[in-house]
Amino acid sequence: MTTESNPSFQSDVAALRERVDRGDADAADELIELATEQSDMGELRRLAETGNSTATDQLIELAAEQGDLAELRRLADQGNTTAAEVLDELLDE
Repeated sequence: MTTESNPSFQSDVAALRERVDRGDADAADELIELATEQSDMGELRRLAETGNSTATDQLIELAAEQGDLAELRRLADQGNTTAAEVLDELLDE
């Protein structure tokens, strides 16, 4: 059984999301770490859209590792200079 389909895992993620929504910075860090370990770009994107710079950095790193130019372009179009630089580097390869 994968972690994503594990009900206990999903329950833990839901509990972390609730804590994050209440402003718990430690829960945000835990959720970012978990999302990064699971290569969960959707979760990282959700956290990044709340202004969490750590989530944004992890999202950029994961997108670069996966060669997700569309995600990097989306972030660059939103004004993220790091994403723009990484995108340029990948396009130059």
